[in-house]
Amino acid sequence: MLDGVGVEDTRVLVAGGAGFVGSNIANHLAADNEVLVVDDCYLGTPANLDDSVELYDRSVLAEDLPTDVDVVFHLAALSSYAMHEGEPQRGARVNVEGFVNVAEQARKDGCDTIVYASTSSIYGNRTEPTPEDAAVAVNTGYEASKVARERYAEYFSNHYGMSLAGLRLFSVYQGYGGTEAHKGEYANVIAQFADDIANGEAPVLYGDGTQTRDFTHVSDVVSAAVRAAEGGLTGVYNVGTGQSYSFNTVVELLNDELGTDVAPEYVENPIPESVYVHDTCADFSKLRAATGWEPEVLFEEGIKRVCSGY
Repeated sequence: MLDGVGVEDTRVLVAGGAGFVGSNIANHLAADNEVLVVDDCYLGTPANLDDSVELYDRSVLAEDLPTDVDVVFHLAALSSYAMHEGEPQRGARVNVEGFVNVAEQARKDGCDTIVYASTSSIYGNRTEPTPEDAAVAVNTGYEASKVARERYAEYFSNHYGMSLAGLRLFSVYQGYGGTEAHKGEYANVIAQFADDIANGEAPVLYGDGTQTRDFTHVSDVVSAAVRAAEGGLTGVYNVGTGQSYSFNTVVELLNDELGTDVAPEYVENPIPESVYVHDTCADFSKLRAATGWEPEVLFEEGIKRVCSGY
């Protein structure tokens, strides 16, 4: 069963399931379902997974993937600007071809429900809650790969009648006390700043620290993904909180929670201003209308959870 609702003994595949978000989904579902994970462990680690999860050490580009399942959650991706600018061909292969490969094998094996990760970065700079029908643009290879993924999902839905729900995720975090630790420099800034401050080191902020993010706790992303699968949703849906906080505020709240007074270090932004997303904020009303989903972890509570391990 998916989270106690729906078909019993559901067989689930999580592509990229040893990574940060994927492992949270896999571990959450493993209590009541048969959960398989495909991951080549380039960005994931087996240590993230519960013992009951069956791990296949394979790339999403491989043939003969274990797609004879009821539901696929596709989280596999090269997930940063730097990774794509360094190796654009590899980024396209993993994020686009890998997605198509998994979806096509799932289709042939009779699975017609896929929930996959897209990104909020394609909205660009937005200080007000942004709905899914807002204009999107592609300024990086990472963003291009996620838009291509959405278009291929549309193809599989329109041509084959499959249910494919794309989740445009807004700044997902958990902290190094969860399964985010292995990401290191690619972890969410909340996790990085908390670890720096807890160890008496100055967190490094790009620019003046006024950039804002709609920070979304990973547990809320898990519940959104599960509800999207249970509802057999098709299309794209924002997963965020509708509230944004600046990096300066993050540092201030982390210091308050940790009982420290570590000042940040401000440096020149190494990412070109023309492609850097300065502000994000989600309008999640479409997902709420379709499933009843709402974020449950308020930002202050999320900060406490991140800091609890210290």
